[in-house]
Amino acid sequence: MDRQAIITDLQDTTPEAERVLIELTRQTPMWKRAEQLSNLIFTGRVLILADLRRRYPNADADELHKRMAARLLPREDVIRMFGWDPEKEGY
Repeated sequence: MDRQAIITDLQDTTPEAERVLIELTRQTPMWKRAEQLSNLIFTGRVLILADLRRRYPNADADELHKRMAARLLPREDVIRMFGWDPEKEGY
């Protein structure tokens, strides 16, 4: 999928609003785009951690760390790094 297709697949947006969004994105400095991406990643991780705490209220920090890794990394890497198999222990 090309970059333009990612931006223009907004089904609930008028063509004019979409053109404005594309133009504003083009005008945004790269440092600001990087900051926005970083904030999105951080927010995603906060939401994952909140879900893990809800699902596993008695988990300690180490267990939450492993479960977070299981959500973000390939299974083989989690097993290799932590000795934790997400398919057996849960995600």
